[in-house]
Amino acid sequence: MASKHILVVDDEIGIRELLRDILQDEGYQVQLAENAAAARAARLHERPDIVLLDIWMPDCDGITLLKEWANSSLLTMPVVMMSGHGTIDTAVEATRIGAFDFLEKPIALQKLLKTVSAALKHSEQLPKSEMNLTSLGKSPIVTALKDRLDKIAVGVSLTPILLIGPKGCGAELCARYLQDAGSPWLQLTDFNQLVDTPLDILEAIRGGVLYIPEIADLKKAEQKGLLLLIAKSEKYHVRVVCGTSENLPKLQAESLFDHNLFQALSAVSLRVPALDEHREDIPDLVVAIANLQLELAGLEYREFDIAALNGLRNANWPGDLAQLDAAIRNLIHTSLGDKITLDDVKRVLHQFDDPEVQVKTAEIKKHKPVQVEETNTATAVNLSFLNQPLREARDDFERMYFQHHMKDALNNMSKLADIAGLERTHLYRKLKQLGIKIK
Repeated sequence: MASKHILVVDDEIGIRELLRDILQDEGYQVQLAENAAAARAARLHERPDIVLLDIWMPDCDGITLLKEWANSSLLTMPVVMMSGHGTIDTAVEATRIGAFDFLEKPIALQKLLKTVSAALKHSEQLPKSEMNLTSLGKSPIVTALKDRLDKIAVGVSLTPILLIGPKGCGAELCARYLQDAGSPWLQLTDFNQLVDTPLDILEAIRGGVLYIPEIADLKKAEQKGLLLLIAKSEKYHVRVVCGTSENLPKLQAESLFDHNLFQALSAVSLRVPALDEHREDIPDLVVAIANLQLELAGLEYREFDIAALNGLRNANWPGDLAQLDAAIRNLIHTSLGDKITLDDVKRVLHQFDDPEVQVKTAEIKKHKPVQVEETNTATAVNLSFLNQPLREARDDFERMYFQHHMKDALNNMSKLADIAGLERTHLYRKLKQLGIKIK
């Protein structure tokens, strides 16, 4: 059986080496880090079984590093804090963040070995690492989402919750955030159970969470069964969480979605932001996903250079978080260099592009901007924006599109919204984002 791996983080060389000698004599594999920067690098490249972390270090204190790991979904191992100037307040703060225990220096030999042994037993009981709501980011829009979920979680009532957002947006992470530790979880895929045995579902996950990823996929009879299940769910202490990327009011108006079920789900609904709305979180998401591949699939950790992270942040993600996750795994599996570069990112993001489109774009780049005559107007369209990165090109195209149709609509916003197929509030937000003044 492989020896357990312990990471010792302390800025005093004498303490580091003493702890290493003691723990190696006990059969442990020990890695040393003299500061927070070295500890960060060590944690990214390998998940230790436990960490002994000094609080007082010159570059970054241990409490701050502990918070950083917790906020980046990297606190997946027991951390034992160490300090020669410890206070009760500091110990309480460390425990609140997620530390397993607290040792005061000088550390007695038996106390050290007993704490390490207990931490290792605790490590074996920890659940496998997984993406969670903390992984989604720290941007204001994600922070507000967490705050609203916290408010719902502490409420007395188990009112069902509707999560609204594009496919792959991370709605499941929100649903799991509402699950109490150790309680049952069921992601329902067999909708026939809603018709045949809805109460059996509740009995099987008593005290847990029932999650339905796309509520619009339910047929009429299944919707009726879910409504019955919701009516009985509080008796079984079950939280029902449903996700949707569809326009439920429209489906209800077309008699495709049960009116009473819609009313029940509308009582508590939250919108989960698309990845495009919090691009600033993408670099941290990339690191979290790459680290998960290290822990779950045993893949070597691959570092992304700054240009690669910027390329991912500026890319278009129609498949949202699920597409980003797939792209990161692809990059880790197929990139050849020591670091993943912008060229690697471009290779993976554009490998499914239509070859004919790529050839035409290449031809456009060789020549001056092409003037294409429209069939219904005398206006010539300048295609030089095709030479730009995707995000800038998309903005230029949308700007040209709206400016063209604003003339046809005579600046009538209702008519322009109909032409574009957008809600008026979305239209106003889009025009403002593109810098188009509304006359």
